[in-house]
Amino acid sequence: MIYHITSAAAWGEALAQGEYRAESLADEGFIHCARREQVLPVARAFYAGQADRVILCIDERLIRAPLRWEAPSHPHPPAAGASGLDALFPHIYGPLDISAVRVVVAWDCVDGGDMPQLP
Repeated sequence: MIYHITSAAAWGEALAQGEYRAESLADEGFIHCARREQVLPVARAFYAGQADRVILCIDERLIRAPLRWEAPSHPHPPAAGASGLDALFPHIYGPLDISAVRVVVAWDCVDGGDMPQLP
């Protein structure tokens, strides 16, 4: 399983359109994802204070677009190395098939609290 954090509204749009396209797909050419142990550090670094987030739990075997494991593409806080943000990240180079998303977990990142239970 790999994971992607997005807004509930963006996920709702994806369901209506039949595929998910993150803004980063147009801007950078891929959709940012993370391994389970990277989700909380990513959320704290990039989504702190944001409500109405969902975590897409993606079965990587069901992704049709190319999936590459690469170094992080964004600068991160200086202490991030201790949290695993320096490790390789999964990047999806194309739209995400709705059928590859096995579970959607609601999560508000407002208080920077603990990560919800993920499959």
